[in-house]
This record gives sequence, structure tokens and C-alpha cells, in this order.
Amino acid sequence: MLARNAGLRAREGQRQMAECVARTFATGQLGQVEEGEEPERAIAVIEAGTGVGKSLAYAAPAIALALSRKTRVLISTATVALQEQLVHKDLPALAAAMDEPFRFALAKGRGRYVCKLKLARQAGEEGGGEDDLFADEAGDDGSGLPPGSDAERQARLQFYGALSKSLGRDWDGDRDNLAQQPAPEAWWPVAAEASSCTGKHCPAFNGCTYFEKRRELVGAQVIVVNHDLLLASLGGRNLPALDNSLLVLDEAHHLPAVALERFACSMDLAATAWIETLGARCRRIGGLMLVSEAADAPRQAAQLQQSLADLQRLVLDVYAADFAEAREGPDGSRVRVPDSRLPDVLVEPLELVSAMADSFLAALSGVAKALRAQIRDLPDEARRLSVLYAQLGMLTPRLEQVHATAQLLLQESPGTSAPVAKWFSLHGGGVRGPRVRAHASHVLPGGSLRAQLWSGARAVVMSSATLRAGDAFDFFLREAGLAGDAAVTTLAVASPFDYPRQGRFIVVETRADPKDAARFTPEMVGLLLADLAEVRRGALVLFTSREQMRQAVAALPAALRALVLVQGELPRTVLLERHRAAVAAGGPSIVFGLQSFGEGMDLPGAQCEQLFITKLPFASPDDPVGETRAAWLRSNGRDAFSELVLPATAMRLAQWAGRAIRTEDDQCSIHCYDRRLVGTAFGRRLLAALPPFARWRRDAQGRMHALE
Repeated sequence: MLARNAGLRAREGQRQMAECVARTFATGQLGQVEEGEEPERAIAVIEAGTGVGKSLAYAAPAIALALSRKTRVLISTATVALQEQLVHKDLPALAAAMDEPFRFALAKGRGRYVCKLKLARQAGEEGGGEDDLFADEAGDDGSGLPPGSDAERQARLQFYGALSKSLGRDWDGDRDNLAQQPAPEAWWPVAAEASSCTGKHCPAFNGCTYFEKRRELVGAQVIVVNHDLLLASLGGRNLPALDNSLLVLDEAHHLPAVALERFACSMDLAATAWIETLGARCRRIGGLMLVSEAADAPRQAAQLQQSLADLQRLVLDVYAADFAEAREGPDGSRVRVPDSRLPDVLVEPLELVSAMADSFLAALSGVAKALRAQIRDLPDEARRLSVLYAQLGMLTPRLEQVHATAQLLLQESPGTSAPVAKWFSLHGGGVRGPRVRAHASHVLPGGSLRAQLWSGARAVVMSSATLRAGDAFDFFLREAGLAGDAAVTTLAVASPFDYPRQGRFIVVETRADPKDAARFTPEMVGLLLADLAEVRRGALVLFTSREQMRQAVAALPAALRALVLVQGELPRTVLLERHRAAVAAGGPSIVFGLQSFGEGMDLPGAQCEQLFITKLPFASPDDPVGETRAAWLRSNGRDAFSELVLPATAMRLAQWAGRAIRTEDDQCSIHCYDRRLVGTAFGRRLLAALPPFARWRRDAQGRMHALE
């Protein structure tokens, strides 16, 4: 098959991986089983080194088996960009090479598509009046900011009007296909969210962008999603049932972090005007639907608002000193609840918030049920009723989030069970005074994944270039909730690259300790600038913090600054296009990037002849979830550094170093300015876990020494 396609080359490691994928998917028992019988599950966890060609290794056998078994393949990867690479590059190449044709489609969350009904209302095409979606929104978009000025409202009207005019002409309704990405607060009012959608009863259903895309999925044997959408769709009907399809999780090392974020909760205790709006809408629409429970909604809304305000006041009283000492970041000043035990004074207000949100949701559910029935029974009234349904649905998810956050904050962890991380963030005063957000998250993603994902999936392949910490899969299996699962098999497939010949890894020693940022960063920047002056083609510099990158940019001399492209100054695609063009023209070009540039970046050949890692990429020390988990481990006599921090760092460092060699012909030198790699036992473990580059040490005097 591969011989017919000049763009594809078979490799021994690729064949080894493909055989494991085929065995796994042939073993997993799909569909219905006899009553009382346990279906046979099969899960393969495969680390495939860079250059193995893992996309082809999992896709070819998966698709062949799916076609023979009359089922479908669900491929989930980390980001929308990687989804599009599969759909626009990898799968078309495979389809051209395979004997049996197959269809494939890309699935995105419905919120990435426009709702035509909402857009028409926002653009003013059907007037406002009582049924206007936002007539009683009072300007509160959840940001806590005051209502916009007349000029701002006019600008929004023009923005939505332009969107409406381009829809169906040069725009298909997919947010990702807009020439310029709108801000979240501008997109949210017109997004096709499930909570405000009446489906086939909507008058705009026949031309709905989201449902048109859904119809494309129906006939596809291969559906490509991302991890967040996969987890968001569990238990729903948006994707094929996991117990009757083959599931591939590509870039699987991201799955635990995505799960933590997906199942975390937060609520704003100050920006609550939307609750009053929702109460008024519930009473008004409930009255039209003759739902008696809705009459009490304004009182419920007022009580909930007051309870949230009381809770904010108490949080500010309890944690006043902690907030004063906390460092302010992009998400405000954060205070973590020690030992995950809420002070008694906060428990009763939270119980009130939970109970009130629960009863308010029950009333809303009754109104929504009555609306759906009338939309079904009165098709001539569908447009007006759909607008009413959207009015409720726009705000109901916020109330659901309040209820879920209060519930998780109140959750206690018995005995030695892993706790729930709980914290509060304080945002600046502004015109409406201080704003507190309450947050809660599980600290172990494995439990959520076991309950939500592995309980339903029967045939699964997980793949990535970095799933082991050192030589073991143990850390990843624990994080993914698969430790001790009898259905799991593991496989490590080595890269075909000749790392000792193709790459050099140079540990650059500084006089300052990397833990002493005030002394280390200026010294590191000076050494980095001297090394960058020697760059002749493409180079990538990876920083561990935005402040570190800012200092390096500020220190660049003018001649060097002209060669540097900085993450955030341009859209990623534009930045990379400029870098590739500069290198193709024979000149030097240097990319400065953070964590997101350390993964998935493909700069082969001259585009990355030198890679600079400014410091070991340890996780942020002030992450409330990580802090809570580390404290829990220590309280149980376990070493958080060796059990949690070090394995995660090993995987991240391997990902970063993986940017260096992308093809069999690449040559790259890697500089890492962290002396701990040779001066500490844990550093030497991290260094040993990397691909076998030729290893060197450059001492503080600039002398080079070969490392064993």
C-alpha cells in the first residue's frame, strides 16, 4: 500500500506500532453483549518516538478494521490545529493509498459555530421588543463591567451586521474560518450553544451551520475530534458511542490535564446581574407557558444574588490578610484553602447557594420543558418560541456552573482520599468594587477519567512521543486512571533518528543558581544573547515564563531584535510563515516562545538548526491544584517532588527537546542553561531520559567538556 504513495515510507518502528494497534482493536469487544457478560476491553498505551510516523501507524490499521467490522473510528487529538492537520493532510494521503475508500470528517464543539437566529437578532435584522434576546440583559456580560456606551453598542451592531452579511457568502459560519478571530465576549452572544438550541424545531434549522456539519459526520467512517470535545460529549449523542467504536487518543499526554480543566468549576460572586435577568425571564416566559413554579423565580434570583454577595463579604473578611500578601497575576490574587477544609463560617452560605441554585434550576427546567412542547405542537409559532427558549438558555449554564461549584466546594474527602482543590481569586476594585471568584477542582484526573471515559470505551489506542517518565509508563498510567487496569498493554517504539550523529545537547553552566531568578535570569540572558549572535539559519528559544522572555526581548540589541519573532506579537500561523520564509531566503530567523511552542512545533531542517532551552520546565509553583496535591502527598508521607514534579518535568523536557530533530537529515544543537542537569541527581536522571544526543557541558568559563 505504502509503495504506491511516494510521500509515505514504511519504517520498522511504524510497522511494530501498527501491529500493536491492530491487535488491540481486534481484541476489544464492541456493541451489545449477553446479559451478565463483561465485554472484553483492550487499551494500548504506545510511546512512539519522533519520526516513527505514528499517525499512519494508528490510522491505517484502525480504519481497515473499522471497515471490516462495520464500525467507526474516533480520533481525538490535543488541539483544533492538530485536528485540521489530520483532516487536511494525513487522512487524505492515507485515503489515496488504501484500496477501500473511506470518508472522514472533522468534529468541533457547537460553540465554534454561529447560531443564525441569534446573529439575526444581534444584527438588528428582526427588531427588538419584548422577545429581543438581550433587551433585559442590563449590560452585564459576566465581566463585571458597566453597560457599554452608545458608541460601543453601535460598534457591536456593526460587527454583527458585518458577520451576518458575510454568512453564506465568504464565510461558512465557523468561527475558526473568520479572517480575524473575535473576542470571546463578542462571540458568545451568537454561538450555537446547546442550552439555547431547539434543534429541528428552530425555524433556522434547515440552514444551520452546526447541523450541516453534524450531517457530514453521519456518513463518515472516521471522525476527528479534540480531547476537550471528547470529554464534553461523554454521555451525549454528538459523537459515536464509545462502546461501539474504535477510539484513538493521539497526543495522549495532554489528556489528564484536559480532564482536570474540563471537570473543574468556578463562579463569580460579584458579577451577578445576570441572575436577576434570568429570574425575570423565567417568570415572564413561564407565565406565557402557564408554568406556576416560574412565578417565584424573581424571589429565588434575589435570594441567590444576596447569598453570593454575603459569601463574597465573608471570603474577603476571612482571607483579607492572605489576599494582601498574595502575588497578583493574570487571574487576580489567589488564596488556596489549606487542607481543602473550608472555614465553618463559609459552609452554611455555600449550602444556601447550592440549595437556591438547585430550586431555581428546577423552575427553569419546567419552563424549558413547556417551551419545547409548544415549539413541537405549534410550528407556526416556532420562531417566536425559539427566541424565548434561547433567552433562557443563554444564561442557564451560568446557573448550572454556580450549582456545580458550590457542590464541589462543599465536597469533603474521607480518610486518605485525594482532596478537592479549593481556592478564591480576587480581582481589582474597578467601578464596582472588588470581585471574588470561587474555584474547585479535583486534583487527580484519573478518577474522573475512570468514571467518565474508561467505563464506556472498549477498544482504545493512546499514543504520543512522550508517555514515559524515564523508562516507565507508571506516572502516565496513574494520571490517566489506568494504573492496575488489566486491559492495558504498553509499548515503547524507538525513534529511527541517529541522535548521536544528528544532535548535540549542551548543558550551559551559570554561576547563579537557576532557583535564584533575580541573579540567574540576567546571567542566562547574557549567555543566550552571545549564543544567538552565532545563529546563521533558523533557531527556536523556549522560555519557562513570560517575564523571563520579556527580559530577554528587552536586552536584545537592535540588529538581533530585527531577527527575532516573539510569541504573542503575531498570530502563530503568521509568525511561523515569516520564520520559514526568512530561512528559505537564506537568512537567520529566531523564534521566541513559551510552553505552547515547546509542543507540536514542526520546524524541520534549517528552520531549527539550534534550540535554546532557558531553564528546566518545572510546572508553576503556585498552581492551586498542584499545591493541593503536593500537600496531600506530603501529609501521607510521600515525596511530591519525585512522585509528581519530576515525572511531569521529564515528559515536558522531552517534548521540548523533541523540537530539535524532525527528519533523518536534520542537524541541531540544543543549549540548556540549567546547571542542575549535571549538578544534581535528579538533573542527571532528566538528562538520561532524553534521546541519546551527543552530550556536552560548557562550564562557567566557556570551556567545553564531553559528558559520558
